[in-house]
Amino acid sequence: MRSVVWSNNCLTLLNQTLLPNKVEYIECNDWQRAAEAIRRLEVRGAPAIGAAAAFALVLGARELTGLEFCKFKHKLAATAEALRQTRPTAINLFWAIDRMLGVVNRLPPNTAADTAIAALEQEAIAIAQEDRTVNEKMAAHGAGLFTTPTTVLTHCNAGALATVALGTALGVIRKAWSQGNITGVFADETRPLLQGARLTAWELMQDGIPVTLITDNMAGWVMKNKMVQAVLVGADRIALNGDVANKIGTYSVAILAKEHGIPFYVAAPVSTFDFTINSGTDIPIEERCATEVTSLGGNCVAPAGVQVFNPAFDVTPHTLISAIITEYGLLQAPYQESIKQLAALRK
Repeated sequence: MRSVVWSNNCLTLLNQTLLPNKVEYIECNDWQRAAEAIRRLEVRGAPAIGAAAAFALVLGARELTGLEFCKFKHKLAATAEALRQTRPTAINLFWAIDRMLGVVNRLPPNTAADTAIAALEQEAIAIAQEDRTVNEKMAAHGAGLFTTPTTVLTHCNAGALATVALGTALGVIRKAWSQGNITGVFADETRPLLQGARLTAWELMQDGIPVTLITDNMAGWVMKNKMVQAVLVGADRIALNGDVANKIGTYSVAILAKEHGIPFYVAAPVSTFDFTINSGTDIPIEERCATEVTSLGGNCVAPAGVQVFNPAFDVTPHTLISAIITEYGLLQAPYQESIKQLAALRK
């Protein structure tokens, strides 16, 4: 089941807000609907957001057919800026938009709009296809960490639903499972939107991988009772020093893992690294509406008017991370050096 599909000039997105109870697809025939899907988390997960934004720019460009190239670029840049505002934390969104605009900026000034649109479409398709390849490479590298039967704990959803295919953290789990080295997965429910309960548990069950769902505040007890031997999560942005932004609650899991002597691994493609910021303190943290906390399944679970703090992400310091799995291999401390080497490879 694919989260992002491009066909016949239409972007089709799997509506993840309805899973697992209902499988429904959203047809985006204009960039505004795609932007709304990103904002509403109907499509989510850093790589999937990046791919969706790339195709949204193609849709936006198609609305500019017939304009002279200078005006075309100006209006496309405005569309890109609107897309940037949808989700502030996941760097893949900005990476994909910048990559798409780079295609247009490299074209000669007398380029016809139709030519530019065709070039944008090919670039968006390439971004999506590369994500599949990148996930497969990450899975192979990450699976090498598991050489004996292991039960892992994961937080949020870093699977095929969060990418174009396979997944980041769940991609590694799928590969290690196929090799006989994953015996089961504990999935945190991941409040407030329950992406672990609704999405991760559902994905793993579809693959026949044993999964046990727990509430977020059970992770420490599970570790203390030696029910898991490793933690594996995805990421939304990684700083130069190796600090990692991921779904809220990841930081707590990392602290618990360190306390119990359990390795804490992060799986993320190079597109998730922000080579412009030095540490996690520079990562913008998205805050979302209070109703995500005060309501559950459409039912109010808190007193009316209560004050709510609802950050969507937290930052795990690099000192708590055992290794970062990328398509180029494993990064380990000192992360400042290994990430610099990764940046050089990317160029």
